[in-house]
Amino acid sequence: MEKLPTTADFVNEIQDRKERAKAKGVSSIVMISKELHNSLVKGKVKSHVMPSCCNAMYSSQKPGDEIIYSPPKGRGATLEIRYFL
Repeated sequence: MEKLPTTADFVNEIQDRKERAKAKGVSSIVMISKELHNSLVKGKVKSHVMPSCCNAMYSSQKPGDEIIYSPPKGRGATLEIRYFL
């Protein structure tokens, strides 16, 4: 069975995306937890790592970054954060 991604895996993916966006000259990037989660989980059945994905998104914030939408319980597929680069 393939290993499910950890919080560290999500943090690394977030950092990679930020670096790629910065290299393109953009000033910010918006990430949505469902898309980030699905990009690393890739069809693994019954994946329960959305909390790890959301924790990574929150921990990757820097002062000035903006939570566009937070689900009612704080962690879910609709978490949306704008990271300024």
